[in-house]
Amino acid sequence: MENKTIYILAIESSCDDTSAAVLLNKKVLSNVVATQKIHQEYGGVVPELASRAHQQNIVPVVHQALMRANIDKKLLSAIAFTRGPGLLGSLLVGTSFAKSLALGLQIPLVEVNHMQAHILAHFIDGQDYRGPSFPFLALTLSGGHTQIVLVKDYLKMEILGETLDDAVGEAFDKSAKILGLPYPGGPLIDIYAQLGNPKAFPFPKPRVAGLNFSFSGLKTSILYFVQKEVKANPNFVLENRNDICASIQHTIVRILMDKIKEAVKQTGVKHVAIGGGVSANSGIRAALKSAEKKYGWHVYLPKLEYCTDNAAMIGITGYFKFMQNQLTDQNISAKARYKI
Repeated sequence: MENKTIYILAIESSCDDTSAAVLLNKKVLSNVVATQKIHQEYGGVVPELASRAHQQNIVPVVHQALMRANIDKKLLSAIAFTRGPGLLGSLLVGTSFAKSLALGLQIPLVEVNHMQAHILAHFIDGQDYRGPSFPFLALTLSGGHTQIVLVKDYLKMEILGETLDDAVGEAFDKSAKILGLPYPGGPLIDIYAQLGNPKAFPFPKPRVAGLNFSFSGLKTSILYFVQKEVKANPNFVLENRNDICASIQHTIVRILMDKIKEAVKQTGVKHVAIGGGVSANSGIRAALKSAEKKYGWHVYLPKLEYCTDNAAMIGITGYFKFMQNQLTDQNISAKARYKI
């Protein structure tokens, strides 16, 4: 099987990005992403609008992926798709399309956990480093999830800690909304943070036992802080935007680093990888590279194109599952809450 030519068509539709990719074994031949702009008008993702946009985008996106890969769909070995977690309506579009196409082509179907895929994106061929050695710790950071995962093998993972309420991506986006920044605001906080003083405004770090996270209290403290300062000076946010963003990002990075350091201490595992949309954040990436030098860790940062939701990561996960004959059937259904 290792030397066999395997073409995987992968489909990702967990939130507001419709994506399709074609992989030849572990190499990405195409990775097409259609991003939905309509949610910017509402300051966040509207589930019903997201699922409708997926219905409009999925056929042309899959067609483009096959065209760019320059292969006929009859050469496909299997179809991998995101089963969950995510928005149920969005997941249903991708799941239904994948099932129908697999049935029509009479090829195997492989269901994929979205968060598992963020971790396995590190094993896509063509990156600037070899994938992490097993075992390694994965810090998964997205709009809906924050987890520390012990990865024992490609398909053997154990969650050591996770958020008890809000995810780190939501903390960034909601903080940005408090500051009056447009959606999605997380990347804007990162941009402004690079121009500000990270210690200008100290925000409290939540005390959470073990390796779990909590960001709801931090979000509330930022809201109350801004409300208080704006009451005294209506121009406070405008005059101090860079410093506020730098302070918010500094606090979030400290929370994440404290937990991953504790995870390394508890497990003795010094190989650390990150994944998920928020892993594109420059402050988090810089903190991990600094820790690599300071503590002798081996840190793995994915290419930015594989941080945000994309079908290539679904494809590499589908490849590993296909190799182990972990296939599914037409009775499979989408699952909004789906643990690794």
